[in-house]
Amino acid sequence: MEDDLASEEDTLLLSEKEFHDAAKRNDTMRMEELVKRGVDIRAKNNIDRTALHWAAGAGNEQAVRLLLDHDASVNDEDNFGMNALLLSAWFGHLRILQILVNAGAKISCANKNGHNLLHCAAQRGHLKVMEFIMEDLEDVRLDKKDKMDRTAFHLAAENGQLEVVEFLVASGCTCSVKDKEKNTALHLAAKNGHAQVLQKLVEIGMDLDEENIEGLTALHLAAEGGHHDCVKLLLEAGSDINAQTQKKMTCLHYAALNGCEDMARILINAGIQTDALNYQNASAMHIAVLHNHLTVVKLLIDAECDLDIPDNRQQSPLHIAAEYGRQDIAELILIAGVNLKLTDKQGKTSLDIAARGNHINLADMVIKADRFYKWEKDNLNSDSDSWVAKHLTFKQDHRLETQHIRSVMWRLATKYLKPSEWKKLAHYWKFTEAHIRAIEHQWAGTKSYKEHGHRMLLIWLHGIVMAGENPVKGLYEGLVGIGRNDLAESIRKQANADSPSPRKCTAM
Repeated sequence: MEDDLASEEDTLLLSEKEFHDAAKRNDTMRMEELVKRGVDIRAKNNIDRTALHWAAGAGNEQAVRLLLDHDASVNDEDNFGMNALLLSAWFGHLRILQILVNAGAKISCANKNGHNLLHCAAQRGHLKVMEFIMEDLEDVRLDKKDKMDRTAFHLAAENGQLEVVEFLVASGCTCSVKDKEKNTALHLAAKNGHAQVLQKLVEIGMDLDEENIEGLTALHLAAEGGHHDCVKLLLEAGSDINAQTQKKMTCLHYAALNGCEDMARILINAGIQTDALNYQNASAMHIAVLHNHLTVVKLLIDAECDLDIPDNRQQSPLHIAAEYGRQDIAELILIAGVNLKLTDKQGKTSLDIAARGNHINLADMVIKADRFYKWEKDNLNSDSDSWVAKHLTFKQDHRLETQHIRSVMWRLATKYLKPSEWKKLAHYWKFTEAHIRAIEHQWAGTKSYKEHGHRMLLIWLHGIVMAGENPVKGLYEGLVGIGRNDLAESIRKQANADSPSPRKCTAM
């Protein structure tokens, strides 16, 4: 009978492939038939796996016995260094493991990662297999390390195997041993969010603030992984909440990096320092802004973090928001109140950066805020429960109640103001040279002055509305102030002729 290769990807003949499949499903009758027809029971597939590998891994006792009776090689390894004995430990097949040991399998074996029988059983949580290995096999080293210098205790903790952890502790394993990255079992349990294992490790007195090779404690790893239960547990046990890594990262930095609002809230409520700086002089606020995590930004602002701290580029959080055009975040920061005069290493303010990046709306928000801060400073005795305090915003105004005056200003800027007159109005209304430069930075062709004038008028309107003043009156006075009495009268007449509008837009 022809016996071609099973497939282009496989090294097995069809009969050998069928033999492997029969071993997988414990079909000893078909296996016997194929043996009588001369099949190679030691044949290996493309990853060097034999029928014994499949039978042992599947826990097929009859198939394993048949293969051993026909002198299958008990110690053959596949491409991963796994032999039948290691596979039986990995999958928790105690009876198969016992059979293979009795058949002379080498018990000191290890795969290419250096995982021995104890490692394999530990990380998979096979307690009965571990008990057999410890009680019945000779020369088993409880703290044997794999190629990462991890013991069975490390692997059990990393994989959340609580019963195995308890068994190994009771068996006298060394709990404080570190792997090549200087992680203890506590680090690995925290990193992977295994709260029950972590609780056990805390109870046996493991060092909570032990640092790994990067200076991370278990608390850092739990926070970085977003494992709330583990963070709470470690904090309650006394972990240092303000510990910093070699890169001076705190747990709050990691919460900000990952946009984890709940984690940040836990840490803030537990008293973490909100303004700690990492190796780049960045606070958690800098990181939250950079990664556009709005809810974390709001939480940090509510926690009264310092919004004016410069990072290693001398950038404040607002500089970063301006650089990336993040209006929602800029709005929160501007409402909270910041120093708009701060400059980065290039001597640029946040307004300069917004203008240079052509983030027009954000630049206008900064100008509105700057003018509002000045108004607020000049009106220190104003009522804190005023309309302004309740409705403060620096975003574009799309409200129905200002629609009429906004349409008036649009016509004024695009049809009636001469190229230089918007600047005259801006100076009259005490816009700074920096404000005017930022507005002028936008270039839309030879008639850009129309857009510039419109932007300036809307910014001015924001201040008038915030102050609760009459915009038509202010517009009239401004036009008179720059010598455009004709336009002033036209505006007044039009306002008087138009249908009644809300209080802030009524005629004089």
